[in-house]
Amino acid sequence: MTRIVARPLTPAAFAPFGDVLEVTGPPDRIINEGACGRWHDRARLDFGPGGRAGLSLFRAVPRALPYRLSLLERHPDGSQAFVPLQEAPFLVIVAPDAGGVPGRPLAFVTVPGQGVNYLRGTWHGVLAPLSDGVFAVIDRIGPGPNLEEHRFAAPLEVVAG
Repeated sequence: MTRIVARPLTPAAFAPFGDVLEVTGPPDRIINEGACGRWHDRARLDFGPGGRAGLSLFRAVPRALPYRLSLLERHPDGSQAFVPLQEAPFLVIVAPDAGGVPGRPLAFVTVPGQGVNYLRGTWHGVLAPLSDGVFAVIDRIGPGPNLEEHRFAAPLEVVAG
């Protein structure tokens, strides 16, 4: 079985696939009479022609490492952001496009407080929290199919780094 080592999620490593959503460094703006820092416009949200932003709540079965990876998906018409509503890590799997199918996947483990925004058309794994949790998901609502799935002929194994 092919192994993929999950490494810590960093903005630089994840940039080709999307945006890391986190509160680090000084805020871009101080608002609310000085009582609130705002980290402004942190995701390249894209809802495509005829789409609009939708906010949904997801709860997924907790997973564990090693993780058996058999399915990746992508959304050709819009980006998809996952923001955990609790401070717990989750597994993030992405892959470059290789002629309409996923290339070699990469795996990351978030630190508590990080979320991700997958760019339009990015191959990614299913929601894989490493403990119980609920996620706010911001993605495209609109006409047409916005889901492509790819099942691997043989599963891959994601292990801790």
